[in-house]
Amino acid sequence: MDTNTYISASGLQGIKDEQVNRIKVLRPEIAQKISDAKEMGDLSENFAYHEAKEQQAQNEMRIVDIQEMIVNAVVVEEKVGGSIGLGSTFVVDINGGKKTYEIVGENEANPMTGKISNVSPLGSAFMGKKVGDTVHAEVPSGTIEYTIAEVK
Repeated sequence: MDTNTYISASGLQGIKDEQVNRIKVLRPEIAQKISDAKEMGDLSENFAYHEAKEQQAQNEMRIVDIQEMIVNAVVVEEKVGGSIGLGSTFVVDINGGKKTYEIVGENEANPMTGKISNVSPLGSAFMGKKVGDTVHAEVPSGTIEYTIAEVK
């Protein structure tokens, strides 16, 4: 399995910022919640204490995940023109309209904003394609045909 985290320079900075926030802001806030809850007495039935401990566990797991992503980060430079690959931004014709996509690593993917993962079914269907190529992608409602109009 590929342990590399393919990510843009801005995406890497974003996860580094998240790491700093989780360590310097969230961790102390959660520690204070735990301390406050302990002062309430009996911990066995103290919902605030158990909730804070759960938040602490989730925060610490995310910090470890982020550290692993940073260590394994492979920064992908924005790709301009030619064929579609990791870092490419491109425009497709679909059902008479146009849609812009960007191929990103799976940790940056956000389909609602047009950022699709290189390992997703749609992203992998676009990989290596050029202007004028037609891509058929399987979606839950059937097959959608995309024509590559522009690779930026």
